[in-house]
Order: sequence, then structure tokens, then C-alpha cells
Amino acid sequence: MIVYQATKTKFLDDADNRNIEDIVGDAYHRKTGRRIADSEFNAWASSLREMARVLRDPEIPDDTGIGVEFGIPQTAKRIDFVLSGADEVSTPHAIIVELKQWSSSKLSEKDGLIISNRGGRSESEGPHPSYQAWSYAALLNGFNEAVYETGTALQPCAYLHNYRDDGVIRDARYSPYLEKAPTFLKGDEELKKLRDFIKKYVKKGDSGALLYQIENGRIRPSKMLADSLAKMLKGNEEFVLVDDQKVVYETCLARAEQASESRKQVVIVKGGPGTGKSVVAVNLLVALTKRGQVTKYVSKNAAPRAVYAEKLAGQVRKVEVRNMFSGSGGFFETDPNAFDTLVVDEAHRLNAKSGLYGNLGENQVMEIIRSAKCTIFFVDDDQIVTLADIGHTEELKRWASAAGAEITTLELSSQFRCGGSDGYIAWLDNWLGIRDTANTDFDRESFDFRVVDSPVELHDLIREKNKVNNRSRVVAGYCWDWKSKKDPQAYDIVIPESGYQAQWNLGTDGSLWIMADNSIEQVGCIHTCQGLELDYVGVIIGQDMIVRNGQLSSYPAMRSKQDRSIRGYQKRAKHDADIEHCVDRIVRNTYKTLMTRGMKGCFVYCTDTETREAIKSAM
Repeated sequence: MIVYQATKTKFLDDADNRNIEDIVGDAYHRKTGRRIADSEFNAWASSLREMARVLRDPEIPDDTGIGVEFGIPQTAKRIDFVLSGADEVSTPHAIIVELKQWSSSKLSEKDGLIISNRGGRSESEGPHPSYQAWSYAALLNGFNEAVYETGTALQPCAYLHNYRDDGVIRDARYSPYLEKAPTFLKGDEELKKLRDFIKKYVKKGDSGALLYQIENGRIRPSKMLADSLAKMLKGNEEFVLVDDQKVVYETCLARAEQASESRKQVVIVKGGPGTGKSVVAVNLLVALTKRGQVTKYVSKNAAPRAVYAEKLAGQVRKVEVRNMFSGSGGFFETDPNAFDTLVVDEAHRLNAKSGLYGNLGENQVMEIIRSAKCTIFFVDDDQIVTLADIGHTEELKRWASAAGAEITTLELSSQFRCGGSDGYIAWLDNWLGIRDTANTDFDRESFDFRVVDSPVELHDLIREKNKVNNRSRVVAGYCWDWKSKKDPQAYDIVIPESGYQAQWNLGTDGSLWIMADNSIEQVGCIHTCQGLELDYVGVIIGQDMIVRNGQLSSYPAMRSKQDRSIRGYQKRAKHDADIEHCVDRIVRNTYKTLMTRGMKGCFVYCTDTETREAIKSAM
């Protein structure tokens, strides 16, 4: 969707003789049924007049195509300003312009990010304008058939018309993106440079024909992108399918091929920790993309999305690959059947409402099923770890039936994590009180499980294991406040009687903590490791789960007040008799999830002495 489309002549006439922001605002309302926020309306008034000033150059053809607010299909992203035409040899060009009202910014240590006031009341970290413009071009190159099949050359840039060069916005750390998408600033010399940039690629106008083609171009992954994904996956032992994984994979592919708008398919794949749910999910994403299907890997947790996107992406295609990984909260506005297939990992973590304040949409399960002809859910009911998690198997079936979908239920049972030890999983379920299994012990030769007497010893063991291949980490129950988030010098997990202190995973590592080079010193939590695996995991069990008189009980009040997983449970308990049982199960599920991240071993330290001794005697 392009909100406003015209030629240069018409755009300048609208800017000179009418309020261009009103024209764009009315067009936006007609096309979306919504009114724009005042802040964005005011930004249009300023930036579009500045673009009119840029275009008042007789060497820019009068019939150059102009597009304002070009929505990139199947994303929430909009390109501020696009110009279309051709160069001297008639190669079609589209110039992408990211417009900003900024007048200052601050450096960020993270790649491609910068700190600035983005229309809110306070500064925030986000993409550098050059990175933003370049990433939009990359998405169109990767997914818009009209772009990659017509040989259209996309030329991204940014225009910060209120910003005088202060050495920050063009700092050397942003050079890789400034080279791909130059940033133009305030001043007559900068204005001339932007005009020259446009005239270099648009020698002849096209009356907006190219913009029309792009707007109506079929959305499907390019062959180059599909081939890149397949190449990254091929030969990677981490993603090889074995045993029942291959059976589930082939069945899911068959259902995806059968699916249509009139014959929706829902596949529910059940599997416990280490059965390969994510391995199958990533393989399906690549295979379906190779077949030309419009598909995405969906997960509420950011960590699995970031890690698997990083592993699949080569340097050239990183932006396009990341676009194929999506959170679960963006489908409430998606058109029905917009996707061929959605592959939903960690489906048990789906919520009802979406948005930062939980006030958007109706039900994520329903919205995801509605958005695709085929939906493949990977679920483990024993990994529901917050009160907001609703994606249990019966809920998935209920909404699939309501949508009139054909339902296929599959199961992954072969255990590839925890040394392939089904006995360890059964023993853990029994000890945690998740289910009675009568497994009072397990084969110690197949899985290295230890209970240690000191968190210092625990961390030392994990450091030593991590030297091999950077695949070992310490995690903990969320029983300590994240003080270091605001104070980088502060320690979070402090156990004074043992002389132990550590920080939660660094904000700079983001969702890639589990694979970041220097993150062995930090401690992860359920939110940064669920859905992922390690060789060895060290688990600190806090005071939210302890043994008294031989009975293992949960004490949710001992969790950090910053943890949102069970927030509000005490208030809800006044009118919901089942809530205490739910919270108890969440605590137990959390530790099961933490204690099943290791492929080869799990080392445990309990802050409570009686609990520590109880685990030892339980084996």
C-alpha cells in the first residue's frame, strides 16, 4: 500500500497550494480506516515540505514518480518517501528516503543502533536512519517479485533536515551503513548533495509506473534468498533431521502443500524438551521458502528468533532472514490467509492479548490461524511458564476447529537433549512433582548431573566446560532484581555466604546472550534460554522452590518483583481458586525448562541447604 502517489509536478502543486499533510492524512484514513497520530501528522507537515524544497530542481524530471508512506507488505514498516524513474540506460530505479525530525543523537555500542528522541518524551535506542533505509531496500529486494524480477535498483538514503553535523550521526562505527545509504543533513550544501544523489539515478521520469508495479508486486521470497537459506542450512549438523523428526517434517510439508483458503490446515506437533521441535521448525522455514511459499518462523520469545536467524543468516542476507522471524503479537491486523504457512515454535508461550500493555487483538492463537492457509504449532504443555501463556494443546485445537481447519496431531518422542536420557526427564518430572513416574534415579553414564555445594564451584565448572566451544552457560530462577540493567556496575545475583556475585545477562547481548562471545560471566533466566539448548547448563535454584520436611513446595513470593511471569497472582487469587495451583505449576515448569537445556550435562546449586541435600538423597 502506498498512501499517497503522484508525479513530481502534482506533489509540488499539492505542497504549494494545499496542505500536503491534510491530503496524505485523508488518503491514509481512506485506505486504512484509521486516523494518524498527531506527532506523525506534524512530522509530515515538516518533512514533506522539506522534500518539496529538494524537488524544486529543474534537472529532476517533472514526471518522476512520488510515493509517500509505502507500507512494506507483511510487516508493520512504512517507507517515508519513494521516488521512481530510470537512469540514462533505462535501468529502473527507486530511491528510498527515510525522513527524520532529529536534531541530535548519541552513540550506541550496538551494531547499527543509535540513541535519539524518536517522537516520545525520552530518548531511546533504535536503528540508525541509514541502517533503517538500507534494511527497507533489502526487504523489498528479498520479497517483492516486481523488484527482483525487473532488475529494479533500489537506492536508499536518509534525510535529517533539522540536523547539523555533530560527528555523532556520521561516526565511523556507522560507516558500513552510511556507505549503503548516505545520510543527508541540514544546510544548503547537504541539500545539493541530496539533489545530486537523486539526479544520479533518475534521469528520466516514469509517471510512477514503477511504484505501481512495486505496490502490486507479488510477495514471495526471491530465489537468491531461498538459495542462501538452503546453503546455510546444508551440512550444518545442528539442523540434521533424524528418526521421528524426519517423519514430522515430511508430514508438515505435505499439509502445507495441501493447504488453501478453502482448506485450511493446522498441524499440532507435541514434544518435550530436547525432542527437536525447533530443529524441525527451522528446517520447515527453509524448505517452504525454497518452495516459494510466503512463510515465517513465529515465537513469542525473542531469544530463539534471534539465535536461529543469526545462525541462518550470512552477512549479505541478514536483514531479509531476520524478517522471516516474527514475534507472536503482530497478527491481529494481518489479512486472512496473507501467509501460506506460519511455523509457530514454543506455541505454549502464546498469549491472548498483544501489545506492550496487553490491550491489542483478541487471541494470538486465533489470529495466527486466521493469517495463514497452514499453521504448524510446536507445543509442550509442561513449558508454560507465565500466567499469560495460553497456548496449551487443547486451546490450539479449539481455535483450529473454530476456523474449520483440518487438524493433524503429531508427536516428537525421541530424546536428543540430556544425553538422550529419557530416564533423566522422567526422574526430573517425578522430583519436581510435575507427574508421578516412579523414576527415583537414572543412568548417570548417559547424562552428567551433579549437585554442587557452592555457586562459585558451579560457575567454575561451567567456565571450564565453556572453553571447548562456547556452549555452556549459568542460568537461575528469577529470584533477584535486575539492578545492572540501570547500573552497569551493580551485581544482581548476590549470595554473600558463598562470596558469589554475578549479573544477569547484559543488555548489550540482547537476545543473543546464549551465544555471545563474552557472556559466560553473566547469568541467564527462563526468558533468554527457553527454546534453546547448550552442551552444559549450570542452574541456580532460588528461594522460590525449596524442600521442607521432605516436601518440595513453591514460594512464588520469593521471586523478584521485576519478573512479570506471575505478576498479579495474589490479587487474582481472591476470585480465582485455581490460580495458586497455576502459579505452583509455573514455578516447577520453569525449573524443568532450565534443567533440561543441557545436551550433555546439568549442574545444580540450591541456595537453600535442605533443598540441596534433598536433591542428593533423591538420586
